[in-house]
Amino acid sequence: MAEVLLYHHVQGLTDGVRAFADELRGAGHTVHTPDLFDGRTFDSIEEGFGFAREAGFDALRERGVAAADGLAPGLVYGGFSFGVTIAQRLAQTRAGARGALLMCSCLPVGEFGETWPDGVPVQIHGKEGDEFFDEDLPAARELAGSAADADLFIYPGDQHLFVDSSLDAYDAESSALLTERVLAFLASV
Repeated sequence: MAEVLLYHHVQGLTDGVRAFADELRGAGHTVHTPDLFDGRTFDSIEEGFGFAREAGFDALRERGVAAADGLAPGLVYGGFSFGVTIAQRLAQTRAGARGALLMCSCLPVGEFGETWPDGVPVQIHGKEGDEFFDEDLPAARELAGSAADADLFIYPGDQHLFVDSSLDAYDAESSALLTERVLAFLASV
């Protein structure tokens, strides 16, 4: 079974993120969900961005990196949207990473190194009409085309945080397919 460090999106560690983590746990995986916002959740992406701007994006990301410090190597790093910025950094820079799950976002590989690390499989998930993921799609395609073990999954629709069952953006059908793919990925690493 895999050990996963899963980072929440900019609306916080919502019940939907917790439910997703619980689903992975139910399949036998160990999942850590650090709360970078100290219990705060937000009703909209805009409110979450406002909080993150005030708190400092870099400071919040450093909290996320610090959450990995006490854990053994060999983690799968996963994140939703804002959380991808931390998960992708760790997957590319921490020795011993077993994999990466980049959901609703993807940064250019060049942000954290010259190439994606050998031996670190990655899945990227996003919606085809999501205004936020659309900005990341070129980076996602580049990563999927350049890494030896990378899969890019694009789902129909335009919801950004479509996996979070506690938000209006939730898409049960796409979320179920994403979860099925993530569980297969975790079983293989």
